[in-house]
Amino acid sequence: SSAASDVYKRQLPVFLMASVVFAEVPVPQALIKDSSDRMQQALKDHKQTIEKNPSFVYGLVDDILLPNFDFSKMSKLALGKNWRKASKAQRERFIGEFRLLLVRTYSIAMLEFTDGDIVFLPFRGDLAKKKVKVKMEIARPNGPTIPMALSMYLNKQKKWMVYDVKIDGISLVTNYRSTFATEIRNDGMDKLIENLSTRNQKVKL
Repeated sequence: SSAASDVYKRQLPVFLMASVVFAEVPVPQALIKDSSDRMQQALKDHKQTIEKNPSFVYGLVDDILLPNFDFSKMSKLALGKNWRKASKAQRERFIGEFRLLLVRTYSIAMLEFTDGDIVFLPFRGDLAKKKVKVKMEIARPNGPTIPMALSMYLNKQKKWMVYDVKIDGISLVTNYRSTFATEIRNDGMDKLIENLSTRNQKVKL
């Protein structure tokens, strides 16, 4: 019976209960939760350093959050049909600049959300489809709750990777896609990469 089950669970050692609960968290959600927890802790640990030098956050974001991101796939999606037209050298340069742009975008977001709590919503995805969304909300003490969703896929190495981020309903990848397409149409791929590089150098925290 459920009553007997409850009694049994209460008698389990705490560490066993923790492992049971953890095992029920799907891998994609567990990955994001782990990196989010580590990021929030790092922001607290380095609070004084960040106050003196906000750009210190760039390194934290790069080390903690971005290993879960597939920048090649994100770049391919952001460029759309222009990806096929780009040379190998152009693709590599674009990935580098787009990665840097996302590091800086994320760093600014992390500073804004320092005082917020990240609440993970119940996982609704089907792992068998190898594509899922990890949904969460950022609850801020002095502002509205911001919904956030990370699109993830299972790569050939059997690792779940992020390929898009939606913040408040706006997709990072598709939001850039139309801008990039316009810039390429007007001035070409090399000019877009050059503009990204200039933009990245100007972004200061």
